[in-house]
Amino acid sequence: MIVREVARVAVLANVVVVVVGLVVLMLLPRAGSGGGGTRTAVGVSPTTTPTAPAEAPPGETASVTATPESAKKVKANEAGLVPVIMYHRLLPKRIASIDRTPGQLRKELERLARKDYVPITAAEFVSGKIDIPAGSHPVVLTFDDGHPSHFALDSHGVPKRDTAVGIIYEVAAKYPNFRPVATFWVNRNPFGLQDRAEQILAVKWLVERGFEVGNHSYDHPDLRRLPTKRVSEQIVRQDRLLAKLGAGPSTTLALPYGSRPRKLSAAHDGKWDGTKYHFDGVFLAGAEPAVSPYAKKFERYAIPRIQSNGKHGECRRWCTTYWLEWLDEHPEKRYTSDGDPKRVSIPRKLRGTVASSRAGKVVAY
Repeated sequence: MIVREVARVAVLANVVVVVVGLVVLMLLPRAGSGGGGTRTAVGVSPTTTPTAPAEAPPGETASVTATPESAKKVKANEAGLVPVIMYHRLLPKRIASIDRTPGQLRKELERLARKDYVPITAAEFVSGKIDIPAGSHPVVLTFDDGHPSHFALDSHGVPKRDTAVGIIYEVAAKYPNFRPVATFWVNRNPFGLQDRAEQILAVKWLVERGFEVGNHSYDHPDLRRLPTKRVSEQIVRQDRLLAKLGAGPSTTLALPYGSRPRKLSAAHDGKWDGTKYHFDGVFLAGAEPAVSPYAKKFERYAIPRIQSNGKHGECRRWCTTYWLEWLDEHPEKRYTSDGDPKRVSIPRKLRGTVASSRAGKVVAY
């Protein structure tokens, strides 16, 4: 009986810690639109003018200038690989192979946090705005289709516990350096909401807190099966909707099913009904880590993602369990930050792999 009572008290204590952490995170200052805005000091009300902290608070980076010595110390490699992880529905019991349970998502995010991965949005990734602490690694968390399990608020205005956003905040409460942001690529009814006012409130809530809400087409068709005009229509209609909801126009596109249109350029540039569109990055549906946006080999209109899953069947080689283990075993291949967003630090032998546009910012050691 004593053992049971002690265990019960321990569980309650853990719950209290997580709840307190979530409340603190809910009060964090709101970031700029789409996850690419300027971050302010943690703990400062968004209605007040923050003062510069003496040290960078948890989840924030200090103002540092990378040198060959400092880059070498943390083994920086900003020409390395970045995991862009693809999620779909979260269900208590999986139905499709791409579904995950809340517990599986929680476990994977905690693993990332323990391994010093820091989330950034897809928009930040393609723009090269990777501002994370020295020695840490960027990870891009992406959720397709805008399913109700991704985001919903409870009666107190807090993300429901087993939604993607709720789990992200829960993990961030336990691991302060785990920045609570992600990218949600949505269709015509974001998060299953039918009412326009509710859609606006949901998107506003996310965007103001640094999350990215982007274009996944209007009806989720296989774009390869459509004529170019219909491809452009699907993209423009969704961009117009995102603009009405306060999240557009989107700077990134996730291709439904990862299927590229027959006219490849229509995925990133086009026009329909008098409205033009352009994306800085287009994301596929598989199946390996992405090349650094600073690298010569970076293909911004065909960025691979890794499906979140175990190591069964085809996932023995192509899903997150395999690739996260592989990156742990090959740390020299992984993107490791120098802590200085203005410079690109790399081992000297990789100097030739950096794009010429970044050549003047390279710190080699």
